[in-house]
Amino acid sequence: MKIVARVRVETVVNPTENPAKVKAACLIMFPDLVFREVGGTLVGEGSDVEHFRMMVRNAKIRDTARSVLIRHRRGTETRFNLSKQAAYAGRVNFGTGAPLGDLAVTIEDEDLDALIDHVAESTVGERLTSRDRIAGM
Repeated sequence: MKIVARVRVETVVNPTENPAKVKAACLIMFPDLVFREVGGTLVGEGSDVEHFRMMVRNAKIRDTARSVLIRHRRGTETRFNLSKQAAYAGRVNFGTGAPLGDLAVTIEDEDLDALIDHVAESTVGERLTSRDRIAGM
């Protein structure tokens, strides 16, 4: 199933950081991001959550990711932070205010429940949407 969401990643590039490596960290999580700089903040926008989904699945943290996505949802979007350093190393680590800052991620979709069910499927069978509804996407 292909879900087309709106993904936005924002982060400050500190003077001690290599801007290319910060961009690389973002692209490792969400490979289709297109970047611009807004007042000293690097902003990447894209629509592909499939790579992030596979990274969550391969790291065996689906329930943790699901909990974070659900806890931070508001309307049609969910917001969370990822560690810049972990992202650069190809690891998903939900950020908690690292010294160099985190990647602030916003994912928006009209059917956010279906997106969460897809990106971070529960390992205990709990769903936010019915399978029939997701299959019709």
